Amino acid sequence: MKSRVRVGTRGSQLALAQTSEVIKELRRAVSNLKCDVIPIRTEGDRLRTPVEGKNLFTKEIEEALIEERIDIAVHSMKDLSLDLPPGITIAAIPKRANPHDVLISREKKKFMELPGGARIGTSSPRRRSQLLAARGDFELIDIRGNVETRLRKLASGEYDAIVLAAAGLERLRLKHETTEILPTRLMLPAIGQGALAIQSRNSDEEIVRLFTKIDHPVTRREIEAERAFAKKLGGNCKTPIAAYAQSNSSKLVIEGMIASLNGRMLVRGRVISDNLNATKVGEELARCLLDKGGEPLLEKV
Repeated sequence: MKSRVRVGTRGSQLALAQTSEVIKELRRAVSNLKCDVIPIRTEGDRLRTPVEGKNLFTKEIEEALIEERIDIAVHSMKDLSLDLPPGITIAAIPKRANPHDVLISREKKKFMELPGGARIGTSSPRRRSQLLAARGDFELIDIRGNVETRLRKLASGEYDAIVLAAAGLERLRLKHETTEILPTRLMLPAIGQGALAIQSRNSDEEIVRLFTKIDHPVTRREIEAERAFAKKLGGNCKTPIAAYAQSNSSKLVIEGMIASLNGRMLVRGRVISDNLNATKVGEELARCLLDKGGEPLLEKV
């Protein structure tokens, strides 16, 4: 058994907090394990303007893994491309944190209490489409920066409210900033939101065995269903999509949506299945939404 593991991650405060969480869990399973954290700057960290691309925050870390400069990589699952590079596997998916989005408003007003014309900060097409579908009277304004930067912009009065992922706030010990957790009937989360992905090389059997100790089978099944849903829709499309799966020992339930950017067209659906083959259930939901009118909404890259 390895006694030392090199852990690659982004250098942001949130990424380091996530990595610390993984290391603590691993050390509970393997008490004498030593971990060296190696921060890696990604293209997404360097860019100041938004661009399309799912692997902006993972490519350089995955390259370090392939080149054996690190032994494992820790990512936010929602940053991870649906197609992994050859030779890389997801060795573990720990138990998922809170998958929901939250509203943080400057005057502590909840979603339905915000006035018409309220300025809402978000740069996510997924959030934008669902916000507009529920409240077409909002003014949605792009917002960039890490969690702390966004909170400062809100406090300065640039926005009346912002929408962030609950898991990020909790990992940064900023849960107290939350005004309201947005229910899934209003805001379905991003694919894999709240979950972490631990990558390793397929060939490193010792590492793969080691990380099965912190793999959470229920979370893995749910994430596999969500990723299969997204992949069936074409994977890297510009269209806002979302999915959230929940499972127990006998059932797998997944909700999903496809929407237009302006929120005027939004197709939602749910599949409840006794089939615990996560890939098949996720694909079934995708076919359901396409049949309900989602196909014309899909804009491929």
